[in-house]
Amino acid sequence: MCVALPGLAISSDQGQLTGRGLEGFYRAGRRVLSRCQVRVAGREPLAVQARMSGADSARFVGTLRASPQAGPDPEVVVERTRHADGTERITLHSAAVRPLRVPVEVALGTDLADLGAIACGDVGPELPATVHDSGLRWSSARGSSAVTADPPPADALASAGLLRWEFALPPGGSASIELRVRSGAGPVRAVGRAATSPLAVARASGDDPRVEPLLRTSLEDLQALLLRDPAHPSDTHLAAGVPWRCGLAPADALAAARMTLSLGTRLAVGTLRTLARTQLRVKGAQSGMIPGPIRDAGTHLPPGCTGTEATLLFPALLAEARRWGLPESETEELLPAAERCLTWLRATVGDGTYLRDPYPGGPVRCETQAHAHRAALLGADLLDAGGRPGGAELREWAGALRTAFRADLWIDDVGGGRPAAARTPDGRLVPQLGAAAVHLLDTGLLGGGEQAPGLLDKVQTEQLARLLGAPAMDSGWGLRGLGAKEAGHNPFGHRSGAVRVHATALAIAGLAAADYEKEASALLRGVLAAAAAFGHRLPEMYAGEQRTEGSAPLPHPAACRPAAASAAAGVLVLTTLAGIRPDAPGGTVTLRPMRSAPLGEIVLTGLRVAGAPFSLRVSRLGLAMVEEAADGLQLRA
Repeated sequence: MCVALPGLAISSDQGQLTGRGLEGFYRAGRRVLSRCQVRVAGREPLAVQARMSGADSARFVGTLRASPQAGPDPEVVVERTRHADGTERITLHSAAVRPLRVPVEVALGTDLADLGAIACGDVGPELPATVHDSGLRWSSARGSSAVTADPPPADALASAGLLRWEFALPPGGSASIELRVRSGAGPVRAVGRAATSPLAVARASGDDPRVEPLLRTSLEDLQALLLRDPAHPSDTHLAAGVPWRCGLAPADALAAARMTLSLGTRLAVGTLRTLARTQLRVKGAQSGMIPGPIRDAGTHLPPGCTGTEATLLFPALLAEARRWGLPESETEELLPAAERCLTWLRATVGDGTYLRDPYPGGPVRCETQAHAHRAALLGADLLDAGGRPGGAELREWAGALRTAFRADLWIDDVGGGRPAAARTPDGRLVPQLGAAAVHLLDTGLLGGGEQAPGLLDKVQTEQLARLLGAPAMDSGWGLRGLGAKEAGHNPFGHRSGAVRVHATALAIAGLAAADYEKEASALLRGVLAAAAAFGHRLPEMYAGEQRTEGSAPLPHPAACRPAAASAAAGVLVLTTLAGIRPDAPGGTVTLRPMRSAPLGEIVLTGLRVAGAPFSLRVSRLGLAMVEEAADGLQLRA
C-alpha cells in the first residue's frame, strides 16, 4: 500500500493490479486505474520480491525465461517501481548471453469506482477505453482518467485496453517504460511532498536497532497522511488512515497532533485552525462543539460520540502546544475557539458533576470524565494566560469531579479494585476493564514541567498500573482493548480485545509519567516487537492474541495501515523514554527519563522545543543529557 494523499496505490505482493478487491491507483477516494497487468514474451513474470521503499512507493521484482531452451536460470528480470502519485516504472534487465527481442504488453482498465462502493462490493464493469495521446483514456459521469506511456507504445488497442512494445535487449542491457496515471482533476500533488513540512525531520539511534526504523517509518507515514484544507492551503492536518479513513476524523487528528508535539507545533496549529472552522456556533446544547462521527465502544457500552472527545481535546492540545513553543500570537488567535469548547463543557455539565453522553439516557463514561478533567485543568491555564475569566471555576469543578469520581466510579473488590468503565443512567456500574482506562493516566502537561493531577488517587493509580501490566490486559504485543478475562472479549474486536496502538502508547506514557516503569517497559517492548513484525509500519490495531515463543502478531483485516494515531504513537513511545516536559513560556524544559532505560542508550535528534531544534541523549543509566536546544532555554532538574 503506497500512500501520499490524496494519492494511493494498493496491490498484492505479486505486483500486478488485477482489478480484484481494492487493487488499483486512487485519487481522492476514486479508483482511477484498477488494472495494470504486465506480460513479457507472452507470460507474466514470476514474482520473487515485493518491498516498500518508502511510505509512498514500492518495488516489485519478477523473473522469466525468454525461451524454453534457456534452462532453469531466469534471463530477464522485470522490476516495477510504483508510486502513490500515479507513476509506475517498468524496467527489463537482460541477463542473457545473446541479444533478445522481447515483446511487452500492459493491459489497463478502470471502473472509476468510489472506494466506499468498492468496499461494499458495489462495483460496475470496466469502462470502455479510447486511445489518447500516448496511452488510453476512460470517462464516465463520475469523472475521467488517462494513462500515458513513455516511450509511446508501438501499438495501442482501445477495445482490449492494451499497450504494446517490442524491445531489443543486448546482453546485460535494459529498457524501461514509465506509465503516468492522471485523473480529470490533474496530477496528484501530495501534501507531504511540499517544500515545507509541518513535521521536523527527527532521528533516533541507540543500543536497540529498532528505534531508528520505527521513528523513520512513523515520520514517513505521517507525511504520507497529510492533507491540506482546500480553502486554507497553509493549514495541514492528518487523515485518519488508509484505506478506509482517508479524510479528516477530528478526534484522531487532534490526538495524533498532540502525540507529535515533539516534532514542532505546526501540525497542531493547522489541525486546530481547520477544526475551529467546523465548530458549531448555533444556539442550543451543541454550541461550541467540534462535530464528529459516532464510534463503536465495544461489547458493554453503546456507541460514543467522537465529537465530545474532539471538543475536549481541542483546548488540551492548544494548551500543550503553547508549552512546546506555539507562538503567543497563534495561541491568542485560537483561544476563542478553545474558550467556546470550555463553555460547552460547563454548560453541558450544568449543576451536576459528571459529563454525560450528549444524548438522552447516555452513560457517564470513565474516559469522557478523564478527557473533561484534563480539558478543564489545561483550559484553565489557557484562560489565565490569555487574561480571560473562568479558570477558577474550571479548577473548582475539576476538583469536585476528582472527589466524586474516586468515590462513585471506583469499584472496590478483593483484588484491590478497578475503575468502572461507565455508570448507566439507572446507577449501575459497568465493571469490565478495558483500554479506555488508560485515559485516566493521561493527565496533561502544566507549567514548570508538572503533570496535571489525575482523577485517581495514588493508591488507585498504583492498582490501575498493576491491572494494565497483568497478562489479562498486556498481550505481550500491546494493550488489549478489553481484558482477556472479561465477558465479551474478542481478540479481533475493535474495542473489545484487539490491541490498539494509540491506547498502548498512552498507557506507556502515562505509566512512565506516574513512575510505574516496570509495566511501561513491558508494554514498550511488546509494541516494539509488534512494530518490527509489521515492518515498523504500525497498523491501527491488531489481534489481542497472547504472545508466545516464536509467534507473530495477527493482522486485523479491517485495520488502517498506515494510520495517523498509530504513526504518531511510534513518536510518542520513543520520546517517552526521554520524558521531555517543556514550558516554552517559562523558558524551561524538564527531563524525566525512564530511569530503567529499558532500551539502553537512545539518542533523539532534530526534535523541536520552543521553536528551535532540540536533541538529547539518554544513557544506559537512565540519565538525560541535552545536546542541542534553543538559546536561553533552561534545564530544570
